[in-house]
Amino acid sequence: MALIPVTILTGFLGSGKTTLLNRILKEQHGHRIAVIENEFGEAGIDNELLVQDREEQIVEMNNGCICCTVRGDLVRILGELAAKRQAGQLNFDRVVIETTGLADPAPVAQTFFVDEDIGQTYLLDAIVTTVDARHAPQQMLEHHEAQEQVGFADRILITKTDLITPRELMDLRARLMRMNPRAPISEVRHGQADIADLLDIRGFNLNAILEIEPEFLTDVSHEHDDDVTSFVFRESRPLDLERVEEFLGAIVQVYGTKMMRYKGVLSIDGEDKRIVFQGVHMLMGADTGSAWKPGELRESKIVFIGRDMPKDVLLEGLKLCVAGTALAQGAQGRQGVVP
Repeated sequence: MALIPVTILTGFLGSGKTTLLNRILKEQHGHRIAVIENEFGEAGIDNELLVQDREEQIVEMNNGCICCTVRGDLVRILGELAAKRQAGQLNFDRVVIETTGLADPAPVAQTFFVDEDIGQTYLLDAIVTTVDARHAPQQMLEHHEAQEQVGFADRILITKTDLITPRELMDLRARLMRMNPRAPISEVRHGQADIADLLDIRGFNLNAILEIEPEFLTDVSHEHDDDVTSFVFRESRPLDLERVEEFLGAIVQVYGTKMMRYKGVLSIDGEDKRIVFQGVHMLMGADTGSAWKPGELRESKIVFIGRDMPKDVLLEGLKLCVAGTALAQGAQGRQGVVP
C-alpha cells in the first residue's frame, strides 16, 4: 500500500495555525483527512474551533507538548489510526498534525524516520509554518522554538500582514529568507492559502535537514522554558459579554506583554451561539461560532498561556463576569487589574 502523507502544521502561539487548518478542512479538495491536535496545557479548545460538519477524524493530545513529553503518544496515535484504516473502521488518505505553538518541529519530524513502523506506514510530506507578521520579530528573539519552526519549514506562510507596514513586511521577509533560504514564502489572510501549496508538495528533504542539523536523527532531547505556563478558566453559568470585554480589556492593558496566547469558547447570556474568543499579547477579538445544540452542556472555557500571568486575578475577575453576579464597585481595582 502507498505510504500515507503527513503534513506537520507548525508556527508560534497565535500565528494562525487553526485558521489555516479550518481552511484546509472546508476546501472541496476531495481529500479525506485525519487531524491530530496538540495543545500546550491541561485542556485544549482548538477542536471546538474546527469545522464540525465534515467527517474528518480529529484526535486531541492535550497532556503535554508533542515534541517532548507526549512523543510516545504520537507514535501510538499514528499506529492506531493506521490500524483502524487497514481494518476499514476509518476512511482517510492523509494526516495533518497541528502542533502546539511552543513545539520544536524537529523531534516531531524525527518520529517518521527513527520509528520503523511509522516509517513503513507514513510519509512526511512537508512542514508548513505560519508566521505572525506583527509578533514574529520579537518572538524569534525570545524563543528558540520560533526560530526552529522557521528553520525547519518547507513552506512559510506570513499571516496578519495587514497589521504591519510594507517596510516591516519587507524586513520580515528578508529575515525569514536568511534563516531559511530553501522554503518558499507567501502571505495569507484568514487562512486563504492555495491547497496545492500545502498538500502533496513533497517538500521535506532529509538530506537538506541533515546539512543544517547533523544530529537530527540522533538527538532526542528537548525542553521548554519552565516559566511558560498555562491554566484554564471554566464556567458552566452564562457570562455577560460586556463584562468579559471590559475586564479582559483592562487586564490586557496591564499584563498583555506576559499573555502570549489566550483563546476560548464562551457561553454568553441570551446568545444561542458560541462566542469564539482569541488573543495574542495586546491584540484580541471575538467572533460568533456554531450554535449550541439542544441538551448540550454550555460551558465557557478560556485557555491562557504566558509568563508570570496574574492567574488569581484572571480567574476571580472572570467569575465576576457571570451574568447576574453582583459587581462590587472597585473590585477590579482592588485586585490590581487597573493600575
